[in-house]
Amino acid sequence: MPDAPAIDQQKLLDLQAVDVRLAQLAHRRATVPEQAELDSLAAERRRVGDVLVAARALLSDAERAVAKAEGDVAQVRERAERNTARLNAGSGSAKDLQGLQHELESLARRQGVLEDAELEAMEKLEQAQFAAAELATTDGELAAQAEDATRRRDAVLEEVAVEERAALARRQAIASTVDDGLVQLYERTRATRGGVGAALLRGRRCEGCRLELNASDLAAVRAAPADRVVFCEECGRILVRTAESGL
Repeated sequence: MPDAPAIDQQKLLDLQAVDVRLAQLAHRRATVPEQAELDSLAAERRRVGDVLVAARALLSDAERAVAKAEGDVAQVRERAERNTARLNAGSGSAKDLQGLQHELESLARRQGVLEDAELEAMEKLEQAQFAAAELATTDGELAAQAEDATRRRDAVLEEVAVEERAALARRQAIASTVDDGLVQLYERTRATRGGVGAALLRGRRCEGCRLELNASDLAAVRAAPADRVVFCEECGRILVRTAESGL
């Protein structure tokens, strides 16, 4: 087993505490609730956007249908007006005038049909306008919610970043006062032990795995010099001895 000053070994507990806090901050950053909210809002905006595109296409179709219906009605009205003027002027033979009268009757029926179609087209246009407007309003509300969630998420991330910078500075300050070889050993151990490289020995119990040492392992730890680096036989982490160890 390697050796390192007992005071340096005890500083590993401070280093470990900082590393635990850094891991907690990393987890907090990765699981910010506002990000999940943003993801949900983005999915809903995509859905609403797709429906809105379809609604606007229907609106364009409805506008064209109304324009065509209005044109058809206007064309029939103009022809009826011309025929009425000719009929009122009495120009032409009796047969021509009778033909004009028959055409006017036909045009009147045609105009009625076209005006019904125009009314139906206008109703569809109104429905399409309402649907598109509602969807646009919904999209705007979702955008406002996303903007608010983004502000809240960014505030949390900035808070995490500020604490991470402070924690990293503390870590550097602690590590700079610990034997380099011990720090490297701690890092290697931590990398293979779920992020925990050093643990306090409190009485008979390793605070890393929360298990108590058996009598022979405890005797071996007691017999080890203070500057000897010892490990938990159960979890493989560095066991740090302090006054709480009761040795």
